[in-house]
Amino acid sequence: MSTLNLSYLNKTKDTPAKRVWVKHLLISSKSIIRGFTLINKEGNALKEIRLLNLSLRNFKGVKNIIIDASGESMKVYGDNATGKTTLFDGFLWLLFDKDSQNKKDFAIKTLSGGQVIHNLEHSVEATFQVDGHKLTLKKVFSEKWTKKRGAVQAEFTGHTTDYYIDGVPSKKKEYDGLISELVDEDVFKLITSPSYFNEQVKWQDRRKVLLEICGDISDDEVITGNQSLVKLPDILAGRSIENHRKVIAARRSEINKEIDKIPVRISEINHNMPSLDRVDKESLVSEISCINAEIDDKMTQISSIRNGKAIADKQTRIQQIEMDLLQIKRTHESGSKEHVYQLRARLQEEESNLKIIQRDIENLKQQKRYNDDNIKRIEAQLEQLRQDWHTVNDQEFTHTEACECPACGQGLPEEQVTDAKEKALSQFNLKKAKQLEEVKAKGKRGKEQKEHFLSENEKLAKEYEKLNGQVAAKQELAVKLETQLHQAESLVVDVTENSDYVSKLQEKQAIQTEISSLQQMAEQSIMDIQTEIISLKSKRDQLQSEVGKFAYAQQSEKRIEELETEQKYLAAEFEKLEEELYLTEEFIRSKVNMLEEKINSRFKYARFKLFEQQINGGLQEVCETLYQGVPYSSGLNNAAKINVGLDIINTLSEHFQFRAPIFVDNAEAVTQLIDTNSQVISLVVSEKDKVLRIEKQHGEMKEAI
Repeated sequence: MSTLNLSYLNKTKDTPAKRVWVKHLLISSKSIIRGFTLINKEGNALKEIRLLNLSLRNFKGVKNIIIDASGESMKVYGDNATGKTTLFDGFLWLLFDKDSQNKKDFAIKTLSGGQVIHNLEHSVEATFQVDGHKLTLKKVFSEKWTKKRGAVQAEFTGHTTDYYIDGVPSKKKEYDGLISELVDEDVFKLITSPSYFNEQVKWQDRRKVLLEICGDISDDEVITGNQSLVKLPDILAGRSIENHRKVIAARRSEINKEIDKIPVRISEINHNMPSLDRVDKESLVSEISCINAEIDDKMTQISSIRNGKAIADKQTRIQQIEMDLLQIKRTHESGSKEHVYQLRARLQEEESNLKIIQRDIENLKQQKRYNDDNIKRIEAQLEQLRQDWHTVNDQEFTHTEACECPACGQGLPEEQVTDAKEKALSQFNLKKAKQLEEVKAKGKRGKEQKEHFLSENEKLAKEYEKLNGQVAAKQELAVKLETQLHQAESLVVDVTENSDYVSKLQEKQAIQTEISSLQQMAEQSIMDIQTEIISLKSKRDQLQSEVGKFAYAQQSEKRIEELETEQKYLAAEFEKLEEELYLTEEFIRSKVNMLEEKINSRFKYARFKLFEQQINGGLQEVCETLYQGVPYSSGLNNAAKINVGLDIINTLSEHFQFRAPIFVDNAEAVTQLIDTNSQVISLVVSEKDKVLRIEKQHGEMKEAI
């Protein structure tokens, strides 16, 4: 059964491409009658595109080729370089701007002797039957030649591409929009070239396509199907298999590095460990204790010498004399110097106030200088504005009588000249008035600024006069205070003239002389004892160094035990990671086996290898197409490659619900192509056919002109 495919138009939004479709359906009743869509075996609507005719002109060296396919499968025979592959290149360029090798920047233009033939239009036009109605697309690639003003010959300046939909010129956006609504570019290439899937699509993307066709298998399904994976969910702890494998790999690498370092560290510790075979730790500790006791005894002797009673008594007496001297000085200065201190403080205060006023005066002077500079600058600007005003005001309108067209050089009609003159005069007057108004406005602003600075200067002059009066008063007061200070200081008597103070000072000096004499006698004894102490400490340090070796050796042995324990722990952890890694690999192996079985069931001839066993036992994801166990990329002959490609196209067409013309290049390698419901255009190398020859499926033969 067939159903009218009008729901496609009702469901899509209003776009230029949709309007083109609607036009097709309304042009004639034939379009509506033929507007039926195929129904696949699942009962879903399947869109189909068939090529009715294809013409190439000056495309990749082919002068003119017209292919009448009439929507049927056919074979195109021709010798090498007669344009067979060019047909497929032109077909794809018409739709997607790329050739059959998926290149966008391939050479389209015709060459002669290695040089481009200029001024040719390079075009491809095709008529399609799309779900029962016709659609004609055309694309023209041309050179752009521009003749610059004054030049005799035009120059080549680039290329242009023109687009046509059913003979109507269209914009690129509308053209591309129509094609993108017909079919996705990647899908189209997958189902039109038997080699595209296996030779131009990356293996990672091939895997994605296969998984999209057949559906992925959930982790739960894989684990349920393999009882050895029952512990895997707890191990993953919410991570994906891929992420957990990355965690395992990173941790294994880290553990290996740590395990490799441990023997080196242990060896280094053993190498640096001191030898203690002939050393008794208890004897060393006992000897150190005796030396410490002897040092303490020597220090006590020094303290006794320094703390002799005669010296201590005299030092006490000096402290008492110093207190008496301080009291005499305070009593002496309490009366006469108090008045001097007050006068000196008052004078310093007044001098500080005077400096503040003088600083304010200096700020006023600086501000006035700034204002004067601005007044001079504004006056200069105002003078320049007066000159500018006279310059603009003296301008007069001028007009050239000879008026010619800038493009062709011919004289303009008189009425156009008059209109142009009046328009130019009006624009001149408007511009002149605007300029005069701008000059006047600038002058007004400058005058206002000048008056502002003059007003500020008047205020500054009054403030300056006021502050000068304050300076005079402060200076007069400072002179009076300084006179009074000199008089008060002349009446003060120095403390060294006090008889009691001098007497105490002399007593202190005498006692200090006595102490110095006693200390010199004791210092020699102290130096002798200190020399003995230094010798004892040196011997003690050597013994302590020997004792320290025991602590270092004990610490080293403890560190070795820690490293050995760590080594065992890391080995156990590594073994656990190996088990986890095995389970993830077993998971991938089980999942891939299930996937391969599920995916291969969708194809009649093609089989797919989705993982590869590595030397170390691990698994690596791949995507290799096989036919009867032979890999596509190595060992498979051309005939098998083509038929495997057709088998893949059959499955992809069913999945994407879309059929399109299949171009089979080098089809001479195949004795019999496998069955396919799509239109097949076989490109066959035939040495005897120097001009392309077409053989349709029903046996009709034509020459392609």
